Amino acid sequence: MIERSLSPLDRLLVEIGRALETVSVPKPAAAQPSPAGGLADPAFDERARRHAAGLMRVNHVGEVCAQALYFGQAAVAREAPLRRQMLAAAAEETDHLAWCGERLEELASRPSLLNPVWYAGAWAIGAGAGLVGDRVSLGFVVETERQVEAHLGEHLETLPEGDARSRAIVRRMKDDEARHAEHALAAGAITLPAPIPALMRFASNVMKAVAYRV
Repeated sequence: MIERSLSPLDRLLVEIGRALETVSVPKPAAAQPSPAGGLADPAFDERARRHAAGLMRVNHVGEVCAQALYFGQAAVAREAPLRRQMLAAAAEETDHLAWCGERLEELASRPSLLNPVWYAGAWAIGAGAGLVGDRVSLGFVVETERQVEAHLGEHLETLPEGDARSRAIVRRMKDDEARHAEHALAAGAITLPAPIPALMRFASNVMKAVAYRV
């Protein structure tokens, strides 16, 4: 496959376009149908609805950040196969973003108002990791996906009882994130030094606490 060489300006415009699309379209077109399709929506009381919406907003933010991270890594990847792997993963995360956006709409809620901030931060982290080296970049993918997989597992335990639609989406996302981590390991990811995963967990916890409400 022949890849067209882009000028620095072309690359900048591509990244701006990706950023604008990700943060301004809460429910993009999905390539695959939602795992929630065909499942009944229970009758929520207001407290349960707000809680489910808060968790799905956090998940929506996570997918915004995943897109940004992969795009940032792809933008500076040294090898074309790695760039294609990152972009393929980002495309799959678009499905997750669409499913979470649709579920938020069903729950009469909205995405985080801070999505542009989350996107910018995640893109910078992805690009920074990629500039250090492709194996480090892959290491960030592994650690990110493992932490996301863990928090999705927590959501499966805390979603309102009977919310089969949200649970189906979260369960499918959890499986996909685990597969992304496996692919990154197979591609040569390194294990990140101990302080980095701890810092990533701290930043993730801040994001989750804020995005649940805002």
